[in-house]
Amino acid sequence: MATQAKRRRVSCGGRRRSTPLRRASPLPRPQRRPARGCAACRGSFAALHIPSPNPGPSSARARAAVFSAPSELFRAGQRHCACLSQVAGLAGSEDPAPVASFLSWCRRVGLELSPKVAVSRQGTVAGYGMVARESVQPGELLFAVPRAALLSQHTCSISGLLERERGALQSQSGWVPLLLALLHELQAPASPWSPYFALWPELGRLEHPMFCFQEPLEEEDDEKEPNSPLMVPAADVLNHLANHNANLEYSPNCLRMVATQPIPKGHEIFNTYGQMANWQLIHMYGFTEPYPDNTDDTADIQMVTVREAALQGTKVEAERLLLYERWDFLCKLEMVGEEGAFVIGREEVLTEEELAMTLKVLCMPAEEFREFKDQDGWGDDKREEDSLTITNIPKLKASWRQLLRDSVLLTLQTYATDLKTEQDLLSSKEVYATLSWREQQALQECPGEELSAKLVHIDA
Repeated sequence: MATQAKRRRVSCGGRRRSTPLRRASPLPRPQRRPARGCAACRGSFAALHIPSPNPGPSSARARAAVFSAPSELFRAGQRHCACLSQVAGLAGSEDPAPVASFLSWCRRVGLELSPKVAVSRQGTVAGYGMVARESVQPGELLFAVPRAALLSQHTCSISGLLERERGALQSQSGWVPLLLALLHELQAPASPWSPYFALWPELGRLEHPMFCFQEPLEEEDDEKEPNSPLMVPAADVLNHLANHNANLEYSPNCLRMVATQPIPKGHEIFNTYGQMANWQLIHMYGFTEPYPDNTDDTADIQMVTVREAALQGTKVEAERLLLYERWDFLCKLEMVGEEGAFVIGREEVLTEEELAMTLKVLCMPAEEFREFKDQDGWGDDKREEDSLTITNIPKLKASWRQLLRDSVLLTLQTYATDLKTEQDLLSSKEVYATLSWREQQALQECPGEELSAKLVHIDA
């Protein structure tokens, strides 16, 4: 997962605009697709969270690359489909001293860990993690990983083969070469990364995260293809937290994990997998942060839901036709789209420009809309009182607040369960304990909680 702090361009209602690393339009939920190969292979591909691209020629090529690549690739990886149960067993094997073995490997490859940190299962939120042996101050180096220790399609023992077959392995995700490199190294008895793999959870578990990093591009390279994903030993031992206290820095010779906050002795050290809402965490990594701890969490209102809420207020056909005219005008301005969503964060609306313009156009008087349309949307000065920070919502025009409130209520009606049911499950330790891991994590993805909290501000 990219740890970029920089901004990238994403699509919102058809327009390309610069936003933080969060979604501005809904992404498709992961879909299961039939695949050739044994069940263990399919389970491991799912466990490694290789994204399924949308249907089309590119997805066909991606599946062909994985399941129909030249047999030489599969002989290098595991003699085609010799069942990844051996691989899963290797990664989850009971090494009597996995941490000691890993630390010894770190010394051999030049991976320098600060004496102030320790790899441990004790005092962590999940599995292996890293804790502070002594108090750590911001700016202190926690560890440095030489680039020779990174595991990627370029450093694995079949790098030459992957390079030769690069054309057959292209996919939207860009992860297929890394996946094949992992499959090969995981089953290779003499793999240089074997002590590193010993710290991994069992790969057969569907919630197993893919601790994958992508080195950020330089600002001037923003339009280039992203760098290939890679595995960063030690860095991927760290668990994720929105309010993280460490961050990975990239340099020509090594990758450095540096403290960003004071870390008291005995506290866990957390990295960030990016500014990610709970829906992103659970779909990409198999876990969530308990509500309301994730300060990067978001809730979506589908753009067409706002249109439907506005239509509820029309009484005659002429009003309905005018509303559709307003919507078409917003589409022309590339402020809305049939598949888009307005994204509401904890403190602000992340798609503020789009939502503010939508509320303005749908709520303005008819004559004002005619004049505004004639000017093609130009000459509009944004007023401070129209700011869509959460605390400023009560100051919005009454018509804006009403439309926003109606849109939130319509969105809440689309959820399969009501808030009280979810809250009861979360508050009952006995019932919560009977749920599977994935059900427990899914309960923490609480867009309804987020939207209900926003209702409080709208009604203030």
